[in-house]
Amino acid sequence: MKFSKLMADMSSNVLSVLEQRRREIVAAGGEVINLSAGTPDLPPDGFVMDTLSRECLNPENYKYAISDFPELLDAAAGWYRRRFDVALEREQITSLYGSQEGMAHIAFPLCDPGDVVLLPDPCYPVFAFGPKMAGMDLRMLPLRAENDFLIDFEAIDPALADKARMMIVSYPNNPTTATANPDFYERLVHFAKKHDIIVLHDSAYAELVLDGEPGGSFLQTKGAADVGIEFNSLSKSYNLTGMRLSFALGNREIIRQLCKLRSQIDYGPFPAIQKAAIAVLEGPQDILRRNRAEYRLRRDALCSGLRGIGWQVPDCGSTMFVWFPLPNGRTDDEAFVFELMEKTGVIGVPGSSFGEMGRGFIRFALIQPVEVLEQVVRKIAESGMLA
Repeated sequence: MKFSKLMADMSSNVLSVLEQRRREIVAAGGEVINLSAGTPDLPPDGFVMDTLSRECLNPENYKYAISDFPELLDAAAGWYRRRFDVALEREQITSLYGSQEGMAHIAFPLCDPGDVVLLPDPCYPVFAFGPKMAGMDLRMLPLRAENDFLIDFEAIDPALADKARMMIVSYPNNPTTATANPDFYERLVHFAKKHDIIVLHDSAYAELVLDGEPGGSFLQTKGAADVGIEFNSLSKSYNLTGMRLSFALGNREIIRQLCKLRSQIDYGPFPAIQKAAIAVLEGPQDILRRNRAEYRLRRDALCSGLRGIGWQVPDCGSTMFVWFPLPNGRTDDEAFVFELMEKTGVIGVPGSSFGEMGRGFIRFALIQPVEVLEQVVRKIAESGMLA
């Protein structure tokens, strides 16, 4: 048998490898504390679960939805208006089966094989996977700690920028936890207009800025909707990762092209999920404040605890992750992660799984309560890995 040459270059997702080893440790009677995948342990609001449960009992909801309900698009537009003071019309919005699905497909209707795409390094893996499967030419933009993990537009070769068809930007950033301010977005829009580049901004963690004011939107920037779209997800903000519903919003023509592609491969989301999403967007928003407060407590417990045992780590300011260099000058992040798992049962993610610029870093997800994270600190201290 012969298979795709593009897929031949794809290695197994490191989370899958880590999960396999976790199962082996548990099967042998060992204990693990899994801080790898970003799956919230916090529950959704009860009224959301009630809505979904009720709608799942309605037989009418088991027919094809065909497309997004107008009420869902209106709810998303209303949320953006209230939250960001951004005015959007229905034609500027489409739902997705999570932002990951949208990112995996977006290159196909917008670009041709061989077109250049600018990607951050490190980045969430699907940012590169989708364009690569579309046959695009991937060019990486290094995110450096000394530049607060922001894209340095001045460092991009103008000739390369002129060739680029599309660029992917993501703040608050996974994995680096960096945030961007309005000045950055103004420079991004100027850069995109100057070089005629489509901007795809992933904003999955806008509600998880842990210090200071809640996050903003790329679409708040004047001219942003002229050059791109934003992905905004219900998953991490409202503890709904399994419900798989997010939105792409912004430029009308980009949304039209994306909808045209998706109409060929699927129908609209399960109606019960659409109705639950409307309840989320139009209902009480207290969960956003509660989530930020809880992740802040977890961040403080883990980061201050690690500093207390000699691992000098920063307080990461956003997302549900922490990201920092390996201790004691170590650089082999994969070896460190597997050694950590064997000696302590604590599972993190090696930074190099997000790109070359992530080498020498580790990411932990704040998906355990404070008392468990305090246990993580004790296990690392007792392991001798910081000696």
